[in-house]
Amino acid sequence: MTAYLSLFGVSFLAATLIPFYSEVALVGLLAAGYDPWLLWLFASTGNTLGAVVNWLLGRYLVHFEHRRWFPFPSSKLHRYQRWYQHFGVWSLLLAWLPVGGDALTFIAGVMKVNLGIFVVLVGFGKAMRYAVIIILSGQVL
Repeated sequence: MTAYLSLFGVSFLAATLIPFYSEVALVGLLAAGYDPWLLWLFASTGNTLGAVVNWLLGRYLVHFEHRRWFPFPSSKLHRYQRWYQHFGVWSLLLAWLPVGGDALTFIAGVMKVNLGIFVVLVGFGKAMRYAVIIILSGQVL
C-alpha cells in the first residue's frame, strides 16, 4: 500500500505548480509488478486533486482583482470569465500536457470555472494519460 500512496503523493505534487514528473514513478512501479489498475487509480486521483489545488489558488487570487498588480484589468475580468466559461473550459481536457497543463488549471480558478465541471474534464484527461502510459508500457488495463 505504501507504493500506491507514494504514487498518489508524487502525482499530486506533479499536478501542482511544482515541476515534477509522476510518469517516471508510474513506469517504475509497473516494472516492479504492481497492479496496473490500482496504479492508474492512485495516479489519476492524486493528479486530479493536485490540479484542484491549482484551481483553488486561482480562485484565491481573484480576491485581489482590485489591486494594481493583479494580472487582469478589473474592468475586463468578468467579460473574460464569461468567455472562458463558455469556450475556454474545454481547454481543460489538455490539462494533462506536461507543458502548460498546470497553468490551465490555475487559470481555470481565476476564470471561476465550476469545480464540478473542472474535476470531470481535468480528471478525464489525466486518467486517459495514465491509461495510455500503462498500455504503452506493455500492461493491460
